[in-house]
Amino acid sequence: MSNRRQFFFQLSAGTGFVLAASSVSAAAPLVADNDPQAAALGYKADATKVDKSKFPKYAAGDHCGTCALFQGKASDAAGGCPLFAGKQVATKGWCSAYAKKA
Repeated sequence: MSNRRQFFFQLSAGTGFVLAASSVSAAAPLVADNDPQAAALGYKADATKVDKSKFPKYAAGDHCGTCALFQGKASDAAGGCPLFAGKQVATKGWCSAYAKKA
């Protein structure tokens, strides 16, 4: 009986930890356009503001939500990107590492 009670206590404690960890990752800050990594990649939170003379690879309609690196859903306002660890990118953003989803 004691083992059963201990099991359920550990299970509930583990579940609480997982929920807390997932809420922390969901609250990750957005990458700022002036962040050094973002600036190096030409990241803009609003893809329509990309300097087309500096980044001729940019095409109208390209944005993070349609990039293979984007780790969120297209309906999310922001999502993770492996290029910006611990931060989120705007779904409507763009950077020079853009790679269209297949």
